[in-house]
Amino acid sequence: MKAIKGNKVYTVDELSKKDYLAQGYDITDDNFNVMERSPTATVPYREYEKAVQEAEKLRAELEALKKQKK
Repeated sequence: MKAIKGNKVYTVDELSKKDYLAQGYDITDDNFNVMERSPTATVPYREYEKAVQEAEKLRAELEALKKQKK
């Protein structure tokens, strides 16, 4: 397993995984596939705004489909 934060990469074991997560590191497998995100991780505002707009669009589509069904 690896702990990654910014440009820092450490090889970790199961015992030290919790410590690295608490420090803001993401845990990946040896192929750098994310296994667990840090609980302190934040989403960039651009991605958040994109998700909010997509949710609003889907809600509008859902309401339109409900009206069609009636």
